[in-house]
Amino acid sequence: MISPPFNPKAPPIKTQGIKTKLVPFIASHIDWDQRGRWVEPFLGSGVVLLNVKPRRALVADSCVPIINFYRAVQNGSITVSRVEEFLRREGERLRVEGADRYYQIRERFNDEGDPLDFLFVSRACFNGLMRFNRQGRFNTPFCKKPERFRQAYITKICNQVQWTCDAMRGRDWEFVCADWRETIGEVGEEDFIYADPPYSGRYTDYYNGWSEQDGYELAQALKGAPCRFLYSMWVENRFRRNERLFDWFAGYEIATFAHYYHLGATETLRHAMQEGLVIG
Repeated sequence: MISPPFNPKAPPIKTQGIKTKLVPFIASHIDWDQRGRWVEPFLGSGVVLLNVKPRRALVADSCVPIINFYRAVQNGSITVSRVEEFLRREGERLRVEGADRYYQIRERFNDEGDPLDFLFVSRACFNGLMRFNRQGRFNTPFCKKPERFRQAYITKICNQVQWTCDAMRGRDWEFVCADWRETIGEVGEEDFIYADPPYSGRYTDYYNGWSEQDGYELAQALKGAPCRFLYSMWVENRFRRNERLFDWFAGYEIATFAHYYHLGATETLRHAMQEGLVIG
């Protein structure tokens, strides 16, 4: 069984819809003996994996920069000292040069894919929105805060990187860049799937698109998998209700939790949301 973290921590990568405050709610519904692998077809920020800390894991995402970042932490090419030195240097240049330096690093990241550049733009972009165009290029504008990387903020990020290193140590985790269909196709009876796909109608421009058909196919794949699963999806807010969730998972238990999202491109995406967790 998984013991729910009492005080969940945030990872160094920020994404829209990050579930740091939802981790205890999610972990409390994990009914699994850890004999197999923890399988995440949509790693995202990695916040659930890093807090749950399974012994073995197969974690995937179609977003190449996210997988490359966590692989770099895992293999030691990204260290706390490297992160601190990089953010101090580039943070000072950002303070002096402003938006020009942000866009120079964004362009460099899009051309070369360096994980440290990815960390920088993900923490200096507008509203913390990680957004890519159809060519897979990061296109979120600058947050308009040249003094973004003050020492306290750099220390916070470095502590998050150290926590990530500590969480990985001694654990058998495989990070792969793969389509969710391929990842779910590899599960066995003793594995456990946690699926947190892009939320239809909210964050469908995260790296690649996500359609209603994709959501339907994922639901069918989860229901046909040989192991147990949890599936995260929004249920309703004051504007609308997600009827597809109840259609696709009719007969399944759906636990709910009220949550507030602070990241979003518009005000309608930053408000109280009823989160759903399908228990399969």
